[in-house]
Amino acid sequence: MTKRFTASAGLPVNAAEPVITYSPVTLQVPGRPVPLEVKVSVPATGADLPVILFSHGHGMSNFLSSLRGYGPLVDFWAAHGFVVLQPTHLDFTGLGLRDNGTEDAPLFWRSRVEDMHFVLDHLDEIEQTVPGLAGRVNWTKIAAVGHSLGGHTVSMLAGMTVANRVDGTTLDRRDERILASVIMAGPGAGEDLAGFAAEHYPDLAGTTFDTMTGQALIVVGDKDHNAMFTNRKDWRADPYHRSPGHNKTLITVFAAEHMLGGVSGYDAGETTDESPERVAAIRAMIWAYLRSALVPGDRAWDLAVQDLGAQQAPFAKIDTRTAQ
Repeated sequence: MTKRFTASAGLPVNAAEPVITYSPVTLQVPGRPVPLEVKVSVPATGADLPVILFSHGHGMSNFLSSLRGYGPLVDFWAAHGFVVLQPTHLDFTGLGLRDNGTEDAPLFWRSRVEDMHFVLDHLDEIEQTVPGLAGRVNWTKIAAVGHSLGGHTVSMLAGMTVANRVDGTTLDRRDERILASVIMAGPGAGEDLAGFAAEHYPDLAGTTFDTMTGQALIVVGDKDHNAMFTNRKDWRADPYHRSPGHNKTLITVFAAEHMLGGVSGYDAGETTDESPERVAAIRAMIWAYLRSALVPGDRAWDLAVQDLGAQQAPFAKIDTRTAQ
């Protein structure tokens, strides 16, 4: 007998609204080889809406690593009260730029974080372009969320730095407009890269979390281990363990691999741990975390943690830093 799917895995969330999507919003970026395209998803009603700026992963899929992907997350967050902005980064397979031989290829990690800054610099243009959006958004309540390489991008917005492998200079692209970040299965510290990753993605070797002071939720799967990247099984939890401050929370999802049950797309064939119920639980916990982080007095996170703790077989465990 099949089990009926629940949108939030039974975790407490507010009532869902219909969602309006508009794409692409096309932004002309000087020096960028192609315009920056952004998908905007917004609840059909409501005002004073908080914002999620989302960074997709790298991946090998044709379209999931672009504004067309991550529907299971984006649709849910928009239905429950967020405006979600999805830029398409230059490493999107469909652009054909991964093998163009430029310094930033194939990951385009520098360009990725610049995309996020550019979107934040042009929120007024986005608001005026999307029909019915003007006057409904609170642009002072902004969070950033990213998966996989998108987690690297979001970590940089929160204060993670990358050392240049040639001259040793440090790139710091934190953005104080981001009030809270969610890093889903992002890369860990560069010093522990395995040989394959160090050869193919050498820029990741300069990654450090010593100055990542921004508030962040880190989401990892306890089965997310790829020896091509590192021999250390807790590597993807480094943004939690190796960053300063007491404003970090870690969700470790049981039996979850790198795609965390299939966050990148509906019925995504690129994961071997597909679980719509796991995805539903993860997106509901992230929703609750960001509601409480962006809306003063909102108890969504406390209620979600309480509910998780009361479950007979919880899908994850939560760790929170309480001291420096």
